[in-house]
Amino acid sequence: MRLDKDLCTGCKLCVPYCPVAAISVQDEVATIDRDACVECGVCFRANVCPVKAFEQEELSEPRAIRQTMSDPTVLSKTTSIGGRGTMEMKSNDVSGRFKRGYAGVAVELGRPGVGAFVKHLEAIAIELCRHGVVWEKENPITSLMSDLSKGTFKKEYLEERVLSGILEFLVPTGKLDVILELLEKIAKSIDTVFVVSVISKLGPNGEDANLDELKKLGYTPRVNTKVNVGLGKPQYKFD
Repeated sequence: MRLDKDLCTGCKLCVPYCPVAAISVQDEVATIDRDACVECGVCFRANVCPVKAFEQEELSEPRAIRQTMSDPTVLSKTTSIGGRGTMEMKSNDVSGRFKRGYAGVAVELGRPGVGAFVKHLEAIAIELCRHGVVWEKENPITSLMSDLSKGTFKKEYLEERVLSGILEFLVPTGKLDVILELLEKIAKSIDTVFVVSVISKLGPNGEDANLDELKKLGYTPRVNTKVNVGLGKPQYKFD
């Protein structure tokens, strides 16, 4: 995001709209901290600047990934998906990739107010790869990886900051305990917040093996967080 300081009057109306506190007013003129900015576009779309000092600039890689991961109105150039995860992980079962006996897992790093660096995502991905996870290739974050077998990311993206990013993968239901134990351990060394989601394919009678496994491990899943509302057009035959 670019701000025309010649137009700015220093009114401070834009300051509370930035979700990562990247805007400040110094010497009666607003300024954007380029390192802190995640290119979410909230300051521009909020339309609170009385003199229209904000300008949406054309971004190139690697900085453009900030906008892709932080601005919900922007589609990923590699997957053509809006937002930070796949539609199936969020709500609709379309391709049938979530199968019984497996758990789809989403680890979302960052939130408004804290954000996350791509290097945080890489640190977790590297550890997960040691347990044989299968990455979802339709997820925008996966396209940043240089080696899917090792979980390493392209170096030019590591210092880019995003509002949040989602690692999405598959593991056998029996490996959930190992994955969750690993994530709890990593949480102590990653300087941001993250949310873990588990996606299940229900059994013929509505049973959820992953839910049972989570309860055995002492977790209290919030099963109403995401639901399949049936809006997707299935590309496979339901079993």
